[in-house]
Amino acid sequence: MPLNSFTPIRSPREPMVNAPIAVVAVIGLLVIVHVARLVLDPEVDFRILVDFSFIPARLTAALMPAKIDAILAHASSVGGEAGQQRLFFAQLLVEDGARPWALITYAFLHGSWMHLIFNALRLLAFGSPVARRFGSVRFLVLLALCAVIGAFAYWLVHLYDVMPMIGASGAISGVMAAASRFVFQPNLPWMAHQPTSAEYAPAQSLREILRDRRAMSFIGVWFGVNIVFGLAAMPLGLAEGGIAWEAHIGGFLAGLALFPLLDPIGRKRR
Repeated sequence: MPLNSFTPIRSPREPMVNAPIAVVAVIGLLVIVHVARLVLDPEVDFRILVDFSFIPARLTAALMPAKIDAILAHASSVGGEAGQQRLFFAQLLVEDGARPWALITYAFLHGSWMHLIFNALRLLAFGSPVARRFGSVRFLVLLALCAVIGAFAYWLVHLYDVMPMIGASGAISGVMAAASRFVFQPNLPWMAHQPTSAEYAPAQSLREILRDRRAMSFIGVWFGVNIVFGLAAMPLGLAEGGIAWEAHIGGFLAGLALFPLLDPIGRKRR
C-alpha cells in the first residue's frame, strides 16, 4: 500500500467535562438564574428574592399564626432605623402569606458569583458519582428532598427571622453525604470523570461507615468546617452575609438517611 494512501486512525476526543447530564443541567440552570437576576431591574430582583428565597418567619406565620406577634417583636428588637425597616418588612411578609415553593426555590438563588462557583464545583465533584449511580430522576429527587429538609433544619433554629436564606449548599451537602456512602470503597477513583465499576458496587452501611477511617475523617472535617464557618459568619451562605450551616447539616443528615431509600443498587440486592 502506498504511504500516501495511509489514513491515520484518530482517537475520539474526550470531552473536557464528562459529567452526567443531570449534573450539567442543574449547574446550567443555576448559572442562568444568576445571570437573569443580574440583568433584571433591582426592584424586580428584590421581589424575586422575597418570593423565592426561604424566609423562616414566613413559614412560622403560616404554620403557627399565634407566633405573628413574636415575629414582629423579633424584627423590631434590633432597634433604631434598622429595626423599623425589619418590622416593616416583617409586616409585609405576614400579609403576603406562605410561599411553600420557597422550600426548594431558595436553592436556585445565590448571593454572588463566588457563592455560585463554589457550589457548582462541589456539585460537579460529588454529584457526578451519585448521579451515575442513581440515574437522573433519583438524583434530582435527592437534591430536592435535601433542599427541603435543609430549609426545615434552618427554620427550627431561626423561627422568627425575616432575613432570606439562599443557595444550593444544603442540597449539595446531601449529595456529599450520599457520595460518602460508597466513594470511600477501595480502588475507587471517585473524582475521575469516567464511571467506574465501584460506583455500582453495594454501598456501605452506616455501621460500616462508622468503622471506615477515611469516611469518618471526611464527615468529621465536613462538620468541623461548617460549624467553624457558621460561628465565624463567613459570607458564603446567606443573603445577609452569613453561612446557613444549619441548612448544610440538615441536608447532609438527610442525604445519609435517604440514600438507602433511593439507591437502586441497594434495592436490587435486598
